[in-house]
Amino acid sequence: QVQLVESGGGLVQAGGSLRLSCAASGRPVSGHTMAWFRQAPGNKRTCVAVISNEISSPHYGDDVKGRFTISRDNQKNMVFLQMNNLKPEDTAIYYCAMAAFVTIDSRDFDYWGQGTQVTVSS
Repeated sequence: QVQLVESGGGLVQAGGSLRLSCAASGRPVSGHTMAWFRQAPGNKRTCVAVISNEISSPHYGDDVKGRFTISRDNQKNMVFLQMNNLKPEDTAIYYCAMAAFVTIDSRDFDYWGQGTQVTVSS
């Protein structure tokens, strides 16, 4: 049974930083595509960042490039999202997800965490 558990969300002022963590069990993060998605109220769930052995470097959404960094620790079987220079528009629930191949389409991800709330105040 695969489980993904996010942590690290919270309330931060604009310009601040947060680091999200995703602890995986049941499948190795090293052998799968791992991604962070986010969803704000009334909006679609969108892909923020993707990391995979099948791509030479992580993929980022245009609105987070240069501010967010995805990484993983294969030994701990964890994935992280370092978020710097946060903006109010980054406010959303952030989800960790696992897929069998490289994709940014949420429909292709087989496993999801429960989500962690990130709120950025202006």
